[in-house]
Amino acid sequence: MRQIFAALMTLAALAGAALAEPKVHATGDMGIVIERASGSVLIVDQSDMDMLARVEGFGDLSHASAVFSPDQRYAYVFGRDGGLTKLDLVTQQITGRIIQAGNAIGGAISDDGRLVAVSNYEPGGVRVFDADTLALVADFPTGSKTIGLVDAPGRRFVFSLWDDGETWIADLSDETPVLTKITGMGANPYDALITGDGRRYIVGLFGEDGLSTIDLWANVPTVQRILPNYGRGEDPLPVYKMPHLEGWALAGDRFALPAVGRHEVLWLDAQKLTELGRTKTHGQPIFAVARPDGRHVWVNYAHPNNDTIEVIDTRSGEVLRSLKPGPAVLHMEFTARGHQVWVSVRDANRIDIYDTQTFEKLGEIPAQTPSGIFFTARAHRIGL
Repeated sequence: MRQIFAALMTLAALAGAALAEPKVHATGDMGIVIERASGSVLIVDQSDMDMLARVEGFGDLSHASAVFSPDQRYAYVFGRDGGLTKLDLVTQQITGRIIQAGNAIGGAISDDGRLVAVSNYEPGGVRVFDADTLALVADFPTGSKTIGLVDAPGRRFVFSLWDDGETWIADLSDETPVLTKITGMGANPYDALITGDGRRYIVGLFGEDGLSTIDLWANVPTVQRILPNYGRGEDPLPVYKMPHLEGWALAGDRFALPAVGRHEVLWLDAQKLTELGRTKTHGQPIFAVARPDGRHVWVNYAHPNNDTIEVIDTRSGEVLRSLKPGPAVLHMEFTARGHQVWVSVRDANRIDIYDTQTFEKLGEIPAQTPSGIFFTARAHRIGL
């Protein structure tokens, strides 16, 4: 009798296990949040507006960024300490970590997802790693701090040299990498971006007014200067924090970009790259980010005005709404279709979530000194 009872209990347990559905989180709905002071990363769920896990062990994240594998399973996190860390979003664990330099400034992933590149201040240069194993594949010493590293179509990486005013294109489509060096970009390139079609690489200059661009579709890329002397005739303001050009907003037929050291957003014709106008802002812009449909541009600011976000109407160039999430708004990230924007409020230790149509605050997530927010939809966009 006891044997029959035990058998029935075993069958009941097996039936219960079969009926219990495993908890599944689709990676396309995920993102990560950098917790800069604690060296940890949050894995978040967009639909539930909730945290799934906190993963520790990423080192110095005081200036960190991330890219994603094409299948959206893995995040590659670039730390200030030269760390390159591979995070599995499914198992919620670190699956690889190396210290590849003394001081790093960001990275990129190739269009086929097989190579991860890291841009370094110390010792300078760019190093490229196998995305699966994190084994070194290529090393491009520059003798200079490197900035503005982006991926370009054709298994290429593009980056610029702070000290030398050059831009290099590294083509890794064959076994032997090919380097193209473009001189005369301007004094002290501080950041750069690539347009969403992979055609134009645009460099901001700290050592002089204006910007430079190259056409990556050209057989022989050459330098074109744009917005020369846009601050001419006025005393330059102190720069409290360098703006991030990766946050340039392409809104329809125009760009919105943060002006270095000025309380302005500049508007450029997206084809001619000529100035169309300016919008006076609350402070020195850091990120000017377009909602995915291009209807509005959301802007955050440097200290001491970093408690504010302004929303600008791209048709009129006028400030439509001013929000005050709290102290030290560091980053904004839109969901893939733009119905929400997630905002890191570092000194309030939380992420705020807003409806982008009504500007209503929908929720918040506790976080330890959060900075960058990165959603897995970035896996399918050039240059992010």
